[in-house]
Amino acid sequence: MIKTRIGHTNDIPGILSLQEKYLYRNLNELERQKGFVTTPFTTSQIEDIIQQNGIFVAENESDDIVAYAFAGSWKYFEQWEIFNYMVSRFPKLSFHGGPITTENSFQYGPVCIDEKYRGRGLLNQLFEEMRIEFRQKYPISITFINQVNAISERAHTKKLGWEKIDEFEFNNNSYIGLVFDMKNSVLK
Repeated sequence: MIKTRIGHTNDIPGILSLQEKYLYRNLNELERQKGFVTTPFTTSQIEDIIQQNGIFVAENESDDIVAYAFAGSWKYFEQWEIFNYMVSRFPKLSFHGGPITTENSFQYGPVCIDEKYRGRGLLNQLFEEMRIEFRQKYPISITFINQVNAISERAHTKKLGWEKIDEFEFNNNSYIGLVFDMKNSVLK
């Protein structure tokens, strides 16, 4: 049975191992079509997000980390330039008629699920764990997906109900900006 929970420091080796397995730069073209992550996190960066209760993990019966999802404030994510660029676009965006700001939103992602555990509802389970933790502080969540990562886009829009609100170019890549209303549960 798969168990999801907030991550802790003992999970760092498993998170790093899973990250390396699915990091874009480590995959060939065929492997990339099955999904990938682009942001490599260091041990120190993972320790920082753990202090904010911002990483969620899934472990199998053997206590191996088989999935993770990051979530955190824009302050945490400002160390990567793409997130600063996303924030600079907020004044042009809205959700349900209201503004999107760094105070009413947070960054969700990346999320990574071991290929052997995909298609079993684990994305919804992991996301719901995160949603429950973050919904009290933030009414909306924002993320981006590289347009070549079609499997991730489908998973987030079809399985979780994220809504597309933006498209942008950054570092010679095309991205889709998505938003999620944190009041909505993804478990049916």
